[in-house]
Amino acid sequence: MARRSPCSHSMKLLVFALAAAMLVLVAACGESKEDKAKKQVCSASADIQTQVKKLQGLTLTTATTTGVKDSLSSIQGSLQKIKDAMPDLTAARKQQIQSANEAFVSEFKSITGDLGTSLSISGGKAKLQTALQQLVAAYQSSFAKVDCS
Repeated sequence: MARRSPCSHSMKLLVFALAAAMLVLVAACGESKEDKAKKQVCSASADIQTQVKKLQGLTLTTATTTGVKDSLSSIQGSLQKIKDAMPDLTAARKQQIQSANEAFVSEFKSITGDLGTSLSISGGKAKLQTALQQLVAAYQSSFAKVDCS
């Protein structure tokens, strides 16, 4: 039986470790700022859509003040993420996202302002339903049109 030298085994480990390190470096360098910003925008837009759908599905029996406020707060956080990512987008995409963001933010502020800070689910059923319908419409006319492919 042929015996392998310890150097041969160490050399193979070193080559393997270097190859693995190169793969990590290539993967880390493979994504541009624009790609990262696009992913951040698309992720935040998807989060907004999730919260809008969650709010849309609420009924008088399932809605809670805390639940509505948490969803609205989550939407605000996603809007901030979109705003933070905009400087790294290409000019064309930046314009599209900025237009969508401005349109949605304007509607969002109007809707949440109408709901007021003392949101009462039982007392404001009609107001809440109208506001949530407006929020769905605002999302569909703004971020639903953003290309995330």
